[in-house]
Amino acid sequence: MTQDVNVRTTPAMQARKGWYPFNAEQTINILSEFGPLVTMFVVNAVAGIEAGTWALIVTTLMAIGVMFYMFHRPPIFPLIASSVTIAFGTLTLLTGDPMWVQIKVTIFNALFAVFLIGGLFVKHNFFQYVFEKTFRYTDEGWNKFTWSFAFFFILTAIANEYVRRTFHDDQSYLLMGYEMSGVNVWILFKIAIVLPVSGLYAWVLTRLMQKYRLPDPAHD
Repeated sequence: MTQDVNVRTTPAMQARKGWYPFNAEQTINILSEFGPLVTMFVVNAVAGIEAGTWALIVTTLMAIGVMFYMFHRPPIFPLIASSVTIAFGTLTLLTGDPMWVQIKVTIFNALFAVFLIGGLFVKHNFFQYVFEKTFRYTDEGWNKFTWSFAFFFILTAIANEYVRRTFHDDQSYLLMGYEMSGVNVWILFKIAIVLPVSGLYAWVLTRLMQKYRLPDPAHD
C-alpha cells in the first residue's frame, strides 16, 4: 500500500517562489512553447522557411518527449498546443506557405479563449481541473484566474493577427539594423515581445492570486 508523500517547503524554497513562482513542470511547459520558435527563427534566417518549419516540428516533438520523460504522463495543455503546432507546421510544408504556422497562433488562442469562457458558463473550469494539484485556490480565485487568461489569449490572438497581416513574407524589413523577412519579424515578435510579456503576466497574476490561495494540507 502506497502513501502520499508531502514535501515540506523550506525557507529557501519559499524565498525562490517569491521571485520565481513557476515549478519544474511549468518551466518545462514554457520552454516547450518557445524553444521550438527560437530554433525556427535561427534556422529560417539561415536556410529558409521550409527548413525552419522542419526545425519547428522536430523540436516540438522533442519537447513532447521531454515532457513525457520528466512527468510520466501527458501534460494536457502543452500537448494540445504542440499537436496543433505540428498540424499547422505540416500544412506549411505541404503548401509552402508560412501563413499556416503564423495563423495557428491566432486560431488556437482565440478558440482556446472561447473554450475557457464557455467552461466557466457551464461550471467546468478547465484550469482548475488541470492545475488543481499544483495550485490550491478558492473557486472564486480559479474563476478570476481563468477569466484573466481568457482575455490574455484574446489579446495575443489579436496582436498575432496584426503582426501577421502587417509584415508579409515576400517583403524585407529593416529592424534593428538587420534585414528580415516577414516570417522572421513575426517570430521575433513572438520571442522578444510575447515571451517576456507572457512570463511577466503569469508572474504578476500568480502573485495576485495569493489572496485566493488555500492553505496546504496539514502534514502528519
